[in-house]
Amino acid sequence: QLQLVESGGGLVQPGGSLRLSCVASGFTLKNYAIGWFRQAPGKEREGVSCISSGDSTKYADSVKGRFTVSRDNAKNTVYLQMNSLKPEDTAVYYCAARGYLCATGSNEYNRWGQGTQVTVSP
Repeated sequence: QLQLVESGGGLVQPGGSLRLSCVASGFTLKNYAIGWFRQAPGKEREGVSCISSGDSTKYADSVKGRFTVSRDNAKNTVYLQMNSLKPEDTAVYYCAARGYLCATGSNEYNRWGQGTQVTVSP
């Protein structure tokens, strides 16, 4: 079964850090671009970051300098390191896969995880 599973979310204070993981089963992540998206209550899903199969990375302006995306091919895992977290980062975070190159729109990704909740609050 082809599956993506996110983990690592939780409750953190402003200024804190979390590392999200996206683990693939049934397929090899290194052959895919992996995007991270987030959706806050009442808001549309937005792109946060992406890493291509060639390890090129992209970031939304709102997270540049604070978030870092990386992959560990041996573990078939992509990570999103989130530092200096702000209350406005609170959302459900999803990883998604598509072929080779990153894309902006969520509808261009065809495999999705179930999401992990990140809450940033004092």
